[in-house]
Amino acid sequence: MKYRLARSFTILSAMILILLLTGTAIASEGQGTETAHTGSALGEVLPIWSGLPFLGILLSIALFPLFKPVWWHHNMGKVSFAWAMVFAVPFLIAYKGAAFYEIAHIYLVDYIPFIILLWGLYTASGGILIRGTLTGTPVMNLILLIIGTILASWIGTTGASMLLIRPVIRANKLRKNKMHIIIFFIFLVSNVGGSLTPLGDPPLFLGFLHGVPFFWTLNIFPHMALVAGMLLCIFFILDNVMYRREGSPKGDDRVREPLRLEGLYNFLFLGGIMGAVLLSGLWHAGHVNVLGVHMSISAIVRDVLIVMMGLISLLSTRAKTRKDNEFNWFPIKEVAILFAGIFMTIVPALAMLRAGEHGPLAGLVRAVQDPAHFFWITGSLSSFLDNAPTYLTFFNLSLGRLGLTEVQASQVLRGLVENGAGQQFVATLKAISAGAVFFGANTYIGNAPNFMVRSIAEENKIKMPSFFGYMIWSVGILVPLFLVVTWAFF
Repeated sequence: MKYRLARSFTILSAMILILLLTGTAIASEGQGTETAHTGSALGEVLPIWSGLPFLGILLSIALFPLFKPVWWHHNMGKVSFAWAMVFAVPFLIAYKGAAFYEIAHIYLVDYIPFIILLWGLYTASGGILIRGTLTGTPVMNLILLIIGTILASWIGTTGASMLLIRPVIRANKLRKNKMHIIIFFIFLVSNVGGSLTPLGDPPLFLGFLHGVPFFWTLNIFPHMALVAGMLLCIFFILDNVMYRREGSPKGDDRVREPLRLEGLYNFLFLGGIMGAVLLSGLWHAGHVNVLGVHMSISAIVRDVLIVMMGLISLLSTRAKTRKDNEFNWFPIKEVAILFAGIFMTIVPALAMLRAGEHGPLAGLVRAVQDPAHFFWITGSLSSFLDNAPTYLTFFNLSLGRLGLTEVQASQVLRGLVENGAGQQFVATLKAISAGAVFFGANTYIGNAPNFMVRSIAEENKIKMPSFFGYMIWSVGILVPLFLVVTWAFF
């Protein structure tokens, strides 16, 4: 298994290297074509069917684990690579330098920092072991979900998910029905809980970089409290029903041990990672040019600091602690491999969104007018696309519609200016922020922790629903709650 994972990771690295080298060669030969297409955004000229490879990789993730699980486990890297090539090769040939820029940009500015942050949080949180006897009663499970939901806004949805998913699984080891526990964990800890600060979820951090005050997102606390409260109530009722049907777990002959934390110093590394993220938003140190892409020096420093925090965590944490915590690299490798293909194939979809009313999705963009529209369209797209650029697209659309600059918007959010346009922007930004975070729970790919939690659960022999099976749960439970949020706030 380790050999196959290493081979898949090699495929991932080769994929990025081949794309960048091939793109460099094509770009150097096709400067004229690049000029022709940079005058009008790629999103204005790309055909709508260029999004088919993205649909293909989504269907592969949904169907192969269901119908050919063993084959998929061994070949997911090849499938991710194949779909990336199906899009990238004709894209580079047709648009040359402009296409290379888009590919280099999404990997250097989005994908690599995305994986570095996930890796750092996964590594540091994996060194924190909760020892002692936890029994998965409905009350205990409710307490763990509440703790995780609170932590998610302060150490990120990934950090909170990786810190608590293994204790939740161990607590419920003897339970017969566990799938619903993991599903609600994804709903609450991996998504909804991360809505209160820029540290919680990437789209909110992107808003922070564009002038949204750090604590402004506490304004959507009522929205988060309503959704989280309803989810916790539904979970507690459902878990009670399941628990009573099962009866008390049999064979629980474990020696009762008091709860204690081991590897507490890893919280320092988690804090260091969060500090590095904040630093990149507050420190404006200029840019450097890498393969034609302007990269922020502060972002590069952030990524270096995150890698350092992860490495120090690995070196300082006892191997036994990680072993007892059932820590391994498969979940983060699976995310890295699959999202390498996903990030490549979402290029046309994101470009079309950026083109706004001048692109193929003009009708969709024009239809978005009220805060309720922004909530649902930002959320629906965030369920399948990267929620950070989706957030930024509708953030900028809202500014443009209201005639506000980022500086003016920041003044409005800080309470320095009051006017009709400003009040409308505040209402719209609440809708965009809530939609980008909440709807990430709708699919396994809506937020990276979803995939990692599912992977860890399956490693522990918990049968999880398929891609579409999970959506039956999310649509059946979350969509009605989002309708309530729309009625109550938007």
